[in-house]
Amino acid sequence: MTEADQENHPPKTDSGDESEDESEVLEESPCGRWQKRREEVEQRDVPGIDNAFLAMDTEEGVEVVWNEVQFSEKRDFKAQQDKIRRVFDNLIQLDHPNIIKFHKYWTDSKSEKPRVIFITEYMSSGSLKQFLKKTKKNNKPFPLKAWKRWCTQILSALSYLHSCDPPIIHGNLTCDTIFIQHNGLIKIGSVAPDAIHTHVKTYREDLKNMHCISPEYGRSVTVFVDIYSFGMCALEMAALGIHGSDNGNHVTDEAIQKTLQSIEIPLQKDFLSKCIHPDPTKRPTARELLFHPVLFEVHTLKLLAAHTFVKNSSILPENIADESHLSKMDPNQIIVEIVRKDGREPVQVKYSSIPALEIEKFLEDVKNGIHPLTAFAMPRPPPSRPRAITPELTESVKSETPEPIDIETRMVTNMTCSVKKGEDTPNVQLTITLRMDDKMNRQLQCDISQDDNSMVLAEELVHYGFINELDRDKVAHMIEENIHGNLVNGIGGSQSPIVTPVA
Repeated sequence: MTEADQENHPPKTDSGDESEDESEVLEESPCGRWQKRREEVEQRDVPGIDNAFLAMDTEEGVEVVWNEVQFSEKRDFKAQQDKIRRVFDNLIQLDHPNIIKFHKYWTDSKSEKPRVIFITEYMSSGSLKQFLKKTKKNNKPFPLKAWKRWCTQILSALSYLHSCDPPIIHGNLTCDTIFIQHNGLIKIGSVAPDAIHTHVKTYREDLKNMHCISPEYGRSVTVFVDIYSFGMCALEMAALGIHGSDNGNHVTDEAIQKTLQSIEIPLQKDFLSKCIHPDPTKRPTARELLFHPVLFEVHTLKLLAAHTFVKNSSILPENIADESHLSKMDPNQIIVEIVRKDGREPVQVKYSSIPALEIEKFLEDVKNGIHPLTAFAMPRPPPSRPRAITPELTESVKSETPEPIDIETRMVTNMTCSVKKGEDTPNVQLTITLRMDDKMNRQLQCDISQDDNSMVLAEELVHYGFINELDRDKVAHMIEENIHGNLVNGIGGSQSPIVTPVA
């Protein structure tokens, strides 16, 4: 996955105005959702990407990156088309809070030079490289607590990629492809280059950040090349750069060892030494590194409770559709009680003892992935698609043929269902609210009669791309449970919704 390196991104004027040339729409995706603009995005350290432009997502109203990979000959393109589809179909399914989102791709095989075009999330914040430069310039040391938090987020993302089947190797992890959001959330980008290198085209030779490439890279490419690259990034974070290097353009082994020896905390030095070991078989996995003593901490009760709260989406305010659910918390209500076995008075914590704004921010950080539960089962990617779905084909203009209905890849984590009698019709109105696994809500409404079948209704939701096929039976059961008695016994008005958490 690839995105912008904002170091050379031209700033917008104070008024927010853009020049007509930059805002001009050059192309549209076949579905018309993404519009390519003239303004280019810097991709200096992303191998294999020929062009990158700022684009607009017309549905969400946000900026994205329009990436292009060109082939020199149509013959090469046709020979590798199936491989390209398999790689990019699986990349689209990736969903992790610390990985920049890969939205869509399609192919353009009718132009003189065939292209693969893919849309990725745009990061308006700066890169880790920029942050380290500013911190070093201000003569401020990098706090160990922040170093640990950022390393944990990067390793969480790498563990997710490496647990794919087959494993997805990043292949281009540097401080230029790691981005920091304003809330402290780390996101890694440029996940596509290794796939492009393997299946699409060859790398350029004039790469920067060569010190982040593992010694065995030319001979063997495994998940441990990412561990080496991560180790170099973690070393740069800890020391605010490699001592004696020329802006990262040329870094010697002596400079790396000198920087490593400057690390004063023994556990931190041991952690970094393991990551950049020259023998890949002696490097730990991303999962094992999360349990290294310098990073691992026993999760607090507060963090465990926050994750439980976030997962139980039926109790989150933004997911409650009915006003009857919105009851104000009693400030004297006890939320935690610790009972002592020696007979002493129990310790009680009430709502009033915890600032509301502090709880809200902490829950928001947990939802965004800033505090992952590394001691438990990590998020796992969806299974690879056994057969590639045919991507869109285009001549770089908006297609007259409507885009096929998308298959919903997200899973439902929580469902509510309610029915209400219509005023001037014998039918009743069914309202379903779905909470998807990406924390987005979807509300669906339709009129139903006694002749409608819950399984048929659920099948239609699958057909039109509203739910995943694996959720069909659960949704059908919820609909049947909600409407069966009401249609048989009659409905007197609005009914309380049935809330169904999904395991």
